Amino acid sequence: MKIYFLGAGALGCAIGGTLAAAGSDVTLIDPFEAHVDAINRDGLRMKDADTERAVRVRATLDSSGLEPADLVIVLVKSFHTRSAIEGAKGIVGPGTAVMSLQNGMGHEEILSEVVGRGHVLAGKTYVGGVLLGPGRIIAGTRGKRTVIGELDGAISERANAIAAEFERAGLPCEVSGNIMGVMWDKLLINVSTGALSAITGQVYGSLYAVPEIEATAIAAVAEAMAVAKAGGVTLSIRQPRDAWVMAAEGLPYEFKTSMLQSLEKGSITEIDFINGSVVRNGHKYNVPTPVNQTLVAAIKGIERRMEAK
Repeated sequence: MKIYFLGAGALGCAIGGTLAAAGSDVTLIDPFEAHVDAINRDGLRMKDADTERAVRVRATLDSSGLEPADLVIVLVKSFHTRSAIEGAKGIVGPGTAVMSLQNGMGHEEILSEVVGRGHVLAGKTYVGGVLLGPGRIIAGTRGKRTVIGELDGAISERANAIAAEFERAGLPCEVSGNIMGVMWDKLLINVSTGALSAITGQVYGSLYAVPEIEATAIAAVAEAMAVAKAGGVTLSIRQPRDAWVMAAEGLPYEFKTSMLQSLEKGSITEIDFINGSVVRNGHKYNVPTPVNQTLVAAIKGIERRMEAK
């Protein structure tokens, strides 16, 4: 299967590198020139626990000159989704599947508007990654499942083929007929740790050592679950604390949420697509979300402070 990753940050490299190591035909597409050069020169260096390996995988700055893919996995920052897919329409052929594995909610609508709904699948992954430097990452893949599905809930041949490709590489993957429920399940995970880690500056290990942080995380998840229920979504996560526990399973002490990584790089975050989506849907269904609204406000304040420097 010819797979292109549109966005080769920590998560794109963790999944793409694992697939490439297992023999998939992978190309990583990312505008970070030093990162692309390092991957092409030295291989993608992937650290997992106490081991590190170099994986040979192609990387390029853009999609120009590439043949259409069997699968395009979109992993750019949420606020770059539209511009990224508009600039990559040349790699979407008649039979190309386009699938978002991004954090948060709302990407499938954007992708459908650009390439057509028939090309688009939805997916969520519990794989994690941390970018240590150009061409070098921490990959959190062990036991971390990915769930994918058609927007209409069908169990399709192409979804099964994608899942098989992931499984062959040792990446647990399943096809779901309830992808909206899956997406909300993953949103609960992001809600539980992302903003709180970014605001406090804590890696996973130290984040979980503060009882007050845990209590706030559970309250934020409870709000999100109430919103999902009001929207008629069927969740597999039953208790708010379950999302908090699941978020750190299998990850090393020093692992950082993507939101914390963004702030440390001086970049804006995906807060509008995570806790912000809980707040928006809460307004839609008349469900109060004061904890999530506070987390959004705190992150927005940090972003504003960075802009003023």
